[in-house]
Amino acid sequence: MVTKTQRDYYEVLGVERDAEQKAIKDAFRSLALKYHPDRNKAPDAEEKFKEIAEAYGILSDPKKRAKYDTGGFAGVEGFSAEDLFANIDFGDIFGNSGFGFNFGGGTFSDIFGRRHAAPAHGQDLEVHLVIPLERINTGGEETVRFARRVSCPVCSGSGAKPGTEPLTCKSCGGSGRKVITRDQKQEQGSVHFQQITMCPDCHGQGTFNEHPCIECHGRGQVEKEETLKVKIPKGIGEATSLRIQGHGMPSEKMGAPPGDLYVVVRSVRDSRFERSGPDLWRHEMLSVVDAVMGTKIKVPTLEGEVEVTIPAGTQPDEVLRLHGKGLPEFNGRGHGDLNLRIQVHIPEKLSAEERDLYKQLQNLGPSNNTKKHWWK
Repeated sequence: MVTKTQRDYYEVLGVERDAEQKAIKDAFRSLALKYHPDRNKAPDAEEKFKEIAEAYGILSDPKKRAKYDTGGFAGVEGFSAEDLFANIDFGDIFGNSGFGFNFGGGTFSDIFGRRHAAPAHGQDLEVHLVIPLERINTGGEETVRFARRVSCPVCSGSGAKPGTEPLTCKSCGGSGRKVITRDQKQEQGSVHFQQITMCPDCHGQGTFNEHPCIECHGRGQVEKEETLKVKIPKGIGEATSLRIQGHGMPSEKMGAPPGDLYVVVRSVRDSRFERSGPDLWRHEMLSVVDAVMGTKIKVPTLEGEVEVTIPAGTQPDEVLRLHGKGLPEFNGRGHGDLNLRIQVHIPEKLSAEERDLYKQLQNLGPSNNTKKHWWK
């Protein structure tokens, strides 16, 4: 089983899902200048550039972007380099920047290679996998369950009862098509018209089964529940798709490969944290006294509780950063942080003793004679 990790296109460019075209264009320009192989000689620069260019090729085209927004990677699968970049004006994006390399012409064809038309593979499938932050933190295997059609094991996909063979459709001669030809006379001469439609007798198959398979009723395919173990990379980004080749729907065309399965990985909502890329955020509520005097508190992390010292004089909305206590970076180069946003609770009701103490504190202040106190 071959699994390919594919990041969400919006995440690749670092833009929001509702970003305007200018923001998408600016993000692409900045990243492309940074990772273009003519300029960046890092071993992974070309792969990053391909990822950036592919994301821009989809998101810069309103129709392709709409298909991606509604259908995910399965909705835009199969585009060639020419499909993605043919209508993009790279001169408008980069101008005569003088960086010493070319973005237009054959650059993208050279990097991506010219793709020849592949055989008509089966339909791709997309399933969603929701996993806890702990799994994203450690990586590892998760189980995916889904249903798909597979080739009938009894008739091997022919649709014919074992021991019999499909018969060639006499109406279309096995082509699966009906050709209607007619001539129409015009002033300049006659015009020859051909109308090609699907054969109504064999429904485009070119064959039919006089003795259909009992298991699949002549369809050649049966529904099957499947279970797969999928490897989750550490720090996998939100809404990243894992592509599992050959586990989509079978092709309608005999001998053509099946489609692929796209597993879209998301993190389950966690009451302890909010995720922002590799960083985690958490709100901590302190009393006025603890914020003024400082204290120690227990804070949950993905690897157990830790003790955190709150400095004296901590202000509301101040952020305390626990370095390296977030999620791993998806590229394997470090960890994010756990950020604690401090909130201070102002008591609404006071006991008589508390009221006296707060009054004493207020009387110690420099402006006690100029302010009208709320309890008077």
